[in-house]
Amino acid sequence: MAYIELKGTTLDLPIYDVQGRSLKKKVLRMGRRNTIAEDNDGVIFVRALDNVDVRFESGDRIGLIGQNGAGKSTLLRTMAGIYAPTQGTVVSSGKIVPLLDISLGMDENSTGMQNIRLRGLLLGMSDEEIRAKTQAIAEFSGLGDYLDLPIRTYSSGMRVRLAFAVSTAVDAEILLLDEVMGVGDAAFMHKAKDRLADLHSRAEIVVLAMHANSEIRRVCNKALWMERGRVRAFGEVEEVVSAYEAVVN
Repeated sequence: MAYIELKGTTLDLPIYDVQGRSLKKKVLRMGRRNTIAEDNDGVIFVRALDNVDVRFESGDRIGLIGQNGAGKSTLLRTMAGIYAPTQGTVVSSGKIVPLLDISLGMDENSTGMQNIRLRGLLLGMSDEEIRAKTQAIAEFSGLGDYLDLPIRTYSSGMRVRLAFAVSTAVDAEILLLDEVMGVGDAAFMHKAKDRLADLHSRAEIVVLAMHANSEIRRVCNKALWMERGRVRAFGEVEEVVSAYEAVVN
């Protein structure tokens, strides 16, 4: 059974390009509640996550809420293994698929069909799985003969459609989503919404960050409120979202 658990998870991100005493002082003055500090070597760092303790289990649909800079995206990247915590642990069971940057791993000079394989491999698909799903991915993208052209010839909307088609073809036990992406015209948006719903239903655990509280209420059963890298509240979606809205509004 899938789960993901964070215990005392803290993440400090160094800022190596802050140079000069006056600039360092300015950056340090920007800090709030010690979220920006200086270590013994004089390196400025930002405390992006601060002692996070949460556990998600099979059946959980978690909506991450909080203002910009609260740590939502950082939390997703830490759960995905992109960032290693400075302190504490992240333990999980089940295949984690992060859909955080859906265009990551795509090559400008390769064709659409070649990029289906490249992106699929990056998402952890086997060669056999990619071959079995390539035709369905191509059809869903609606790009037709353009799939035989290098993606440098694509419009931005075409690139996103291809990336979305590949990314949502994965089979995940733990699915991490950072904002629902815009994917083109109204007809494709409708297909994309259905595709995401199917992806959610196939995963045991879904953790997503978005600013639309109405959508979080619709698709999630729990909410995690992040504030300055800390957990402000975690529980039933209506209770947590309502408390957040009362503070923000």
